[in-house]
Amino acid sequence: MAQRVFVLLIQVLLPAVPQVLGYPYEGSGFYDQSSYNEVLPDVIHHSSVLDYRNPNWCYTLSVSNGESSCYSPRGGSYRSTLGTRCELSCDHGYRLIGRRFVQCLPNRRWSGSGYCHQIRCPVLPAVAHGLYKCTLSVAVDSRCDYTCAPGYQLEGDRSRTCLEEARWSGTEPICVDNDPPKIRCPPSRVKLAEPGSLTAKVFWEAPLVKDTAEAGVTDLMLKGPESGSEFPEGEHVIRYKVYDQARNKAACKFIVRVEVRRCPVLKAPLHGYLTCSSGGNNFGADCEYSCEGGYELRGIRSRVCQLNKNWAGAAPECVMIEINTNVNSAAALLDQFYERRILLIISTPDIANQYYKLQNIMLQRATCGLDLRQVTVIELLGQDQREVGRIKEKNLSSEVIEQLRQGFLISRTYFSIVLVDKHGVDRERYIDPVTSNELFSYIDTYLLSPKEREQLEDRDLCS
Repeated sequence: MAQRVFVLLIQVLLPAVPQVLGYPYEGSGFYDQSSYNEVLPDVIHHSSVLDYRNPNWCYTLSVSNGESSCYSPRGGSYRSTLGTRCELSCDHGYRLIGRRFVQCLPNRRWSGSGYCHQIRCPVLPAVAHGLYKCTLSVAVDSRCDYTCAPGYQLEGDRSRTCLEEARWSGTEPICVDNDPPKIRCPPSRVKLAEPGSLTAKVFWEAPLVKDTAEAGVTDLMLKGPESGSEFPEGEHVIRYKVYDQARNKAACKFIVRVEVRRCPVLKAPLHGYLTCSSGGNNFGADCEYSCEGGYELRGIRSRVCQLNKNWAGAAPECVMIEINTNVNSAAALLDQFYERRILLIISTPDIANQYYKLQNIMLQRATCGLDLRQVTVIELLGQDQREVGRIKEKNLSSEVIEQLRQGFLISRTYFSIVLVDKHGVDRERYIDPVTSNELFSYIDTYLLSPKEREQLEDRDLCS
């Protein structure tokens, strides 16, 4: 009896159920999954009998990448019966598009539809001088780890994660070049000075430079002389520095040492002096010996400093000049002075001649200057049988006197002076007395070599 009453009540109230529940009497339901469960108007085909006990009154809900939680009047095990209400939800990383709640209607369709759309973050931009690798591409929870090219360092977040808000965590990092370039200088070196020189020309290869970054080196600078320069004796520090494009700096240095091989310092001989080239006692230096006036060199004239730091040859000495006046010809006499002495030949008719007396006084005062300039005085005094020729206290033979007069065209009748250079050439004549200053000026200018003039200037002045 109670069962019949329940059936009659259902038949009376059933037409009003949709309005009571808030659903239109005419509705639409699911077509299939390919339609994304869109709600579309449709012609309503009511069944003549509504069956709440039919477990498959509506199509079974299936949500890809999600699930549906349903409640049925018939119980929890019924998911598609008439009046079943379902809540749609998506898996992590997906967003629901459409209705969240749907209900199985009398027209055997659901009241709406929804689907799960995958959440995606935007593609990350490329990183200059670096790269990133992601675990799940641009999907939610994808982790992208950043790395930089060799020579670069990462500044910022090392990893970023795709969030459910469709954005990446953190901020975009950058790769910066904080690593200085690598530079290696050539090895230090020792160079011997060239023979006769106090310097050496030194060459080296350019430093090896490598930048750890891809950008490369922009500027290599040298502090000091360039390769191939002349270096003086001693140590010289050569420095290089290099910059990369990020202005990171690296530097290196090496030493160039120039050595000069030297012989012991030579001493000037007694009554003589030395004139040395270059540094005086360095390898290849040439030292020339000279003697004071009235002395001549006995031995080698020059010595050279050798690589073994010894001087070539033995030291000479200066000995007093011994003029042999006991000869029978002027040629034999002059040969003793060739390339060694300057001759000053004085002729006078007699020793009482006033010009001769005056000249003799001036020459006696100029003895020191004459010796420094290596000048020997020959006197031809008197006429005929009383004629005398002498060099200081040594007398000349009459044959030599005559040959000297004829060879240099010297008259006996008047006072005259003949100046003869070291090669036996008549260079100047005077018929009046000449002062020492005039004489020395001419000799220094015309009869001495540049080297002899230099030696003369280095000597102490006659007191």
